[in-house]
Amino acid sequence: MSEITSLRLTVGEGAKAREIALLVRPGTGPCVVWLGGFRSDMTATKATALDSWAAERGRAALRFDYSGHGASGGRFEDGTIGSWTEDALAAIEAHAGPAPVLVGSSMGGWIALLVARRMARPPSGLVLIAPAVDFSETLMWDRFSEEVRAEILETGRWLRHSDYAPEPYPITRRFIEEGRAHLLLGGPIRVGAPIHILQGMRDPDVPWEHALRTVERLAEDDVVVTLIKDGDHRLSRDEDIARLLEAVDGVAS
Repeated sequence: MSEITSLRLTVGEGAKAREIALLVRPGTGPCVVWLGGFRSDMTATKATALDSWAAERGRAALRFDYSGHGASGGRFEDGTIGSWTEDALAAIEAHAGPAPVLVGSSMGGWIALLVARRMARPPSGLVLIAPAVDFSETLMWDRFSEEVRAEILETGRWLRHSDYAPEPYPITRRFIEEGRAHLLLGGPIRVGAPIHILQGMRDPDVPWEHALRTVERLAEDDVVVTLIKDGDHRLSRDEDIARLLEAVDGVAS
């Protein structure tokens, strides 16, 4: 079993520079890259299960935290979809080698698609778990009340309560407005690699209909969708992890 290495990587320059934390596992085959969700980190259940899978098979693997997340530097509320995509692309270019497999959960699914379109060559494949494509607009802004929208526009932020953490977290005006530069669902999405989507049908955060809307935009790629009838947003049960690892094995072989 290969040894994992903990590294730091500086992304950006000058006032925009931030330091992100990475965990790199050497091995064979296309590197399997974990792209976490909004406010998640690289020590979460699915991320560590994927790393264990890679270790057992001698596969190369990469995990990292976006700026403002987990062990990385910076403030969460300073982050945007654009800056987190830059974090992901920098980590992949530095440590994932050519044509990695991108595994994105929730927001990480959106970022995986953005990264894939900017890579020098297409990835070997993508596995997307409840992909929250365009969520800042379609699953946040479009659903916010007029009062919440007004608070964001007038004060620059709104504190949102979450079922996944004891403390509320900020949604900033900059996050919403910057996210509009990265929306994908308004037109075709071309990746050039096979894609497997895992989606719970009891997901209160990313409805399964949203995942199918994403599939419609991926008309030129080979896409497999697994709908899990009793699955929630996290898809972290043992049976969900087994489905995830089977999907990764399918696109990474």
